[in-house]
Amino acid sequence: MSVSRSVDRSVHFFDASRPNEPLGGLFLNPSVTRRKFIYMLEILIDANCHYSVWLRGSEAPLMPTDEPLQPGYYDIVSDVPGGTISVTDARCITRAYTRTNSRRDRPFRGQVRERDGKCVITGNVNLAAHRNYWSGFEAAHIFPLSEEKFFKRLNFPQLITIKSGETDTGINSCQNGLLMQSNIHQQFDSFGFGIDPDDGYKITCFMEDTFGLDGRTLDTVARNPEDERSVRDELLRWHFRQAVLANMKGNGEPVFEFDFPDGTDMVGEILSGPRAGEKMEAELFSRLGSVSAVP
Repeated sequence: MSVSRSVDRSVHFFDASRPNEPLGGLFLNPSVTRRKFIYMLEILIDANCHYSVWLRGSEAPLMPTDEPLQPGYYDIVSDVPGGTISVTDARCITRAYTRTNSRRDRPFRGQVRERDGKCVITGNVNLAAHRNYWSGFEAAHIFPLSEEKFFKRLNFPQLITIKSGETDTGINSCQNGLLMQSNIHQQFDSFGFGIDPDDGYKITCFMEDTFGLDGRTLDTVARNPEDERSVRDELLRWHFRQAVLANMKGNGEPVFEFDFPDGTDMVGEILSGPRAGEKMEAELFSRLGSVSAVP
């Protein structure tokens, strides 16, 4: 079963020449400013010209300020006659909720725990860390292990300085990880929120802010520039862009079910839903593909 991201959107945006055909929209939370919205549109919009953004019925174009964005319909207006406005062909990846459960993952998990010691999204500290008790806390990959080939294609291995050897891509480095509470990890993997390293590491929620994350900032323990283990900004930026694509383009990508208790027909549920092949591949990798011969 999947959930639509377009339900309850309060912001919709259009090519001004086609005012009845939305290009996408946004579930508006308080952290989204006019500046942030314009930046998000730069991720989403393909145009062969400069353009301006107008709240329908307003008398002036939207300016990149830190004022909160208002709900409403926004028209994207070409600055030249005949200019074309369209939504990008880029799509977000399909990813499953992945937990570190193989021998290959153990160093990653240990390094992330040692560096962070808390959920770096909520700030909740693991008071039992001295007993090596981490129930409720999980080391989350920013870029998923299932997409290692894509990781290499984007030249991300060159960003990673902490590796296990010359052939290691670095996708399992703590520089690609964050410690989160389990429920927050699920939200992160489903692109329910993103962290913008170009906006003070501010967190933007793209759906209902059930856990009070919107407007918070990533904890400094994970991004200390003096610590080589710190998370790489480029990976956070990639994840944020993926969240924008997943939530704002068109009707949005489906939100997939993560909870498959024993006895559930997981295969049947996945195959009956959207992007079945991609979802099945990601789900199988999360359960089987991380099994490694690495001691």
